[in-house]
Order: sequence, then structure tokens, then C-alpha cells
Amino acid sequence: MSTARVTVIVPCYNEEHRFPAEFFLNFAKRETDFNFLLVDDGSLDQTAAVLNKMNAAMPDRFRVLVIGSNVGKAEAVRRGVLEALKGSPHFVAYWDADLATPLDMLPVFLKTMNERLEVEVVLGSRVKLLGWDIQRQPVRHYLGRVFATCASAVLQLHVYDTQCGAKMFRVTDFIRGIWQEPFISRWIFDVELLARYLNARGLGTKEAELHIYEQPLPRWVDVHGSKVKPGDFFSAFAELVRIYFRYKVSKKKNL
Repeated sequence: MSTARVTVIVPCYNEEHRFPAEFFLNFAKRETDFNFLLVDDGSLDQTAAVLNKMNAAMPDRFRVLVIGSNVGKAEAVRRGVLEALKGSPHFVAYWDADLATPLDMLPVFLKTMNERLEVEVVLGSRVKLLGWDIQRQPVRHYLGRVFATCASAVLQLHVYDTQCGAKMFRVTDFIRGIWQEPFISRWIFDVELLARYLNARGLGTKEAELHIYEQPLPRWVDVHGSKVKPGDFFSAFAELVRIYFRYKVSKKKNL
């Protein structure tokens, strides 16, 4: 692969019929700062063949990591990040394969990193504002708001959206460290990542707000065929309790 500044991990499971290959290829032709590591998480269809065609079309920009059996999104992303870090990129990101968050937001995330050198984590945030196109199913939206409030309480951090599948990280020793161990959570590893980061950095709320930035998304579309179902939110709440007792993120007093 070329030595682009950002390696983007894209976890894929049974995406044969909906993987937007042309969008990825066209983006890669326009934007040279980004490489892609496509992770086939034990798909049962021809996803690997689709991804390998992309690698054949642009081998310097797309690489494929095949996991023999389905390990879930959390572990697929983690293995992808560890593989990406071997190439010493300046930044790593992960992005949902369905492009609910458009690829054009990647340069926006990178611009934030370049302009705000203290920021180590950029989180996509689905804030519905007038004139912005955030299309979420009502049930998911309201369950998501309840979950975000609970996640903020566990993390002791005022974060609006932990679960958007678009995130970017500046490669530092702290960031390398939070990916080393498997996650205890399958559904909400995003929250666990933040808990690990806060523990590693020893950050209280005010300091964390300097290093973690929520990037509002002008467009996000709930793509048909998502693997996440409304009922999974209840599993997520159970995992949130496990994360709380596992990490017990401490809050520094900021005077």
C-alpha cells in the first residue's frame, strides 16, 4: 500500500450485494491522503470476492484482511486497526461499509485533526439540525438518545453520540494502547474504547474535551439492511453495566 497519512478500516460482513465499491474507488482516485483496509469478517457470501476486486483495481490504495470466521464488528475493527498500525500511518479511522456517513466526511475529520493538534479522537456525531440531512428511524433515534445519556454517565463525559460508525484517531502511544486487548463488549465497543482512552490518559471531563472532538455530520442516512436491530439496544445496556464495573472511569476534579 502507499504511505497515505490515514488508514481507514472498513469492517464487512455479508456485504456482497450492497457494498458501494464505486463510491470507494471514486473517492480513492480523488483523495490521496487515504488508504483503506477492508476487513472481511467471516462472510458467508461472496464479500471477499468483491473486496478482492477492489484490491486488484487499486492495489496501492485498498488492501483486504480476511478473518476466517465471524468474530463481530468490535473484534474485526480491532484486528484491522492492529494490522493498519504496522504501516505506521499518522491516523487510523474506521468507517461503516454502508456509507451511512459519506466518505466525503473523511477529509473533514482530517482537517479537524490538522487544525487542532491537541485532538486525538474525532467522533462522528449525528445531530439533527435544521437544514441538515440526518435520517434515522424514530425508534432508533429515541433509544439512541436514552443510551447516549447513560453512556455519558458511565464515562463521566458529556458526549452526544458514541455509536456513530465513523471515527478517526491520531496515532499516539495512548491510541496504540487502547487497541491491544480484545473488547469485553460486542455491541458497544465504541464506549469501551472511550473508557480505555480516558483511563490511559487519566483525563477528567475538562481535559478530555480538549482531546476528544465530536464532528457534527451534515448528512447521515440509516441504510436499509443494517445488522443492528432495535432489540440490540437492550443488549447494549447490559454491556454498559459491564463496562462501568470493568473500567470505573475516574473523574478528576477541575478547579
